[in-house]
Amino acid sequence: MKLKFTASLAVVGFVLAGSIAAADPKPAPEGARVYILWPPNGQVIPGGKFWLRMGLSGAGVAPAGVDKPNTGHHHLLIDTDPPPMDREIPNDKNHLHFGGGLTEARIELPPGKHTLQLLFADADHVPYNPPLLSNKITVIVPPP
Repeated sequence: MKLKFTASLAVVGFVLAGSIAAADPKPAPEGARVYILWPPNGQVIPGGKFWLRMGLSGAGVAPAGVDKPNTGHHHLLIDTDPPPMDREIPNDKNHLHFGGGLTEARIELPPGKHTLQLLFADADHVPYNPPLLSNKITVIVPPP
């Protein structure tokens, strides 16, 4: 599967995960939640290119490596289940990191049915405990 990701208006901090070791997840900010603003579940996306808009309440967005209380950054899970919650989130075609603190990004998907889910993590790419996961949505990219 070919996935393409481009970002605008910010520098994306892609941090390549060398060795993914077990970590001690931080407690999630009370009442925090993460959600996908756009696209909605079931959206048909002709051409496969769209702006993903990421939402967060009850916590703040900060770039990877900035360790401030109750902050973190978004990760997009594409066509995959959530990774282990006590480890750094992988960085590959199914786990996109928005370590620059982005809240929107240009995404390109190939034709087919795809699942999308956001996972919010701390400065070191480790999910909070309990995990701050959006609902999993499905989008459809029709053939050209």
